[in-house]
This record gives sequence, C-alpha cells and structure tokens, in this order.
Amino acid sequence: LGVYSMAPSSSGGTTVGEALNILERTDLSKASEAEYLHRYIEASRIAFADRGRWVGDPAFEDVPTKELLSQRFADSRECLIKDDAVLTSPVAPGDPRDPKACDSGGTAAPTTYEGDSTTHLTVADKWGNVVSYTLTIEQTGGSGITVPGRGFILNNELTDFSFTPANPAVHDPNLPGPGKRPRSSMSPTIVLDRQDRPVVALGSPGGATIITTVLQTLTGFLDRGLPLVDAIAAPRASQRNAAQTELEPGLDAQVRKRLEAIGHSFKANPEIGAATGVQRLPGGKWLAAAETVRRGGGSAMVVRPVR
Repeated sequence: LGVYSMAPSSSGGTTVGEALNILERTDLSKASEAEYLHRYIEASRIAFADRGRWVGDPAFEDVPTKELLSQRFADSRECLIKDDAVLTSPVAPGDPRDPKACDSGGTAAPTTYEGDSTTHLTVADKWGNVVSYTLTIEQTGGSGITVPGRGFILNNELTDFSFTPANPAVHDPNLPGPGKRPRSSMSPTIVLDRQDRPVVALGSPGGATIITTVLQTLTGFLDRGLPLVDAIAAPRASQRNAAQTELEPGLDAQVRKRLEAIGHSFKANPEIGAATGVQRLPGGKWLAAAETVRRGGGSAMVVRPVR
C-alpha cells in the first residue's frame, strides 16, 4: 500500500495504520464483498481495542507508536480473525511491546464520545503539493466561547478525554491533565508511492467514525480497485470495539445476510462520515472527489484548470 503519512499519534492515524497492517496479509482484491467487509470490520475492532489502551498525548505519555505500527504486532493480532466467526466485543488489547500470537489481555477501554462538528478539506496544486486538513470544534458552537477581537470559536475537545480508566489498576494514557491534548480520531491522510510521490490524499469528519471512514475508503480504492469517487460513495460500516457494527443503508441484502450468518450484528446509522479526496493522475493532472449524496453532496472541483 506504499507509505502513509498521518497525523500525530494522539490522533486516529495510528489506529488506521494498525488496521491496515492487520489487513496486509489478506489479498482484499480477490475477496468477495462479504469476505472483505468481514476482515475490515474485525481489523477495525482490534485496532480500536489497542487504541483505547495505548494512545494518548505523546507529549505526556509514553505511547508505543512504533510498536503499534509494526507488522510484527499486527500479525500477532491478525491471527485473532477467523473466516467463519466474529470476535466478541469488547476485545481486550494486545501488548505491542511484547506481542504474542493471538494473545490479548487486560481490560478493554470503551471508545470515548467524540462530536462530529468537524471540517475536512483536501487540496493539491499544480506543483504536486498536497494538503489533507481536518479541523474540529467537537460540537455545534464548540465551547460557546468566542475569542474577543478575533471572531473564532474555541472548541470543546475536553469531551475526548477518558474521565475514568477502564481498569483502575492500569494507567490510562487518555486521562485529562494540565496542558494535555485529548485523544482524537482525526485522520488526515496522504498516501505516497515508493518514490515519495503522492498517490491519493483524503480525510473525513465524523467523530470516532473518522477512523473507519478513512480506512474503508483507502481499502476500497487501493485494494479493491474502486474509482476514488466510488470508494467514497460506497455504503459504510463502522466497528469501534462495540457489540454492534454501525451500518449505513445501501449494503446489498445478500452480503448483509452472509455477514450476519457468521455472527455480525448491525445497527442502523443513516450517515457515516463525509469524505473528500484528491488523486494524482498520469501527466501531472489531479482528480478531485467528494460525497455524491452524504450531507447533501460534497464539493470537488478544479479551481484553476491547467491551460
């Protein structure tokens, strides 16, 4: 899949990266739609379990980012996935510092609430510079405080902290503290090829569903071979180490039945995420893509065409 450049380890980038590594051993291009979604959902479930135990503000916490993103750790977690069965959430985290095959232990941490009043944009210029940018105020109106004389609203990100640890005997890296940043799901992503040239860039709003939106769009585009706009438009599922997987309308009924037959349980979510992306084309041209339906349709355009 090339090289992924993501936001700091306090964000969702680490979680997306771990899930991608878990999926690395599976040829998703040859999997059926049900097989692909099963693997994607289970990889999301496992990555969220590890995120809840290990990810916090790296300025205050010893976050094992390198270990979480190692293929060795991903392989030790991937073997939990079975073709004919579904893991039971909450899945306990693994230990990236000492990975053991198919081993998980400790108490699973719940996914904290994250609001969805988030904005994402992805842009590229004629020189090939790319920006994937996500900004959130957490909820409508943010904290309700406007900076005097400046006119912008302060966010309400304190809700992203874990206010009680999942296990009082185990340190929670996402507990609040002075000057500390809460864990976030923002996952602005740029994919590079082996020559460090951008291939595609994307991101999304959506609170904790940002991670799964970015992951599903990336795998749809890079592994399944969907055009970028189709990878963005595809019906989404979001599993965040919960008992049920959130599912948008539009998934083929037979695919859903096959997933339910092996143990998947779904609950309806009318709209998950709102992605935008740009893709580098041969000859230095760019393709811009956004939502076709979600949130009334996104905006994708070329502002200054090459003449």
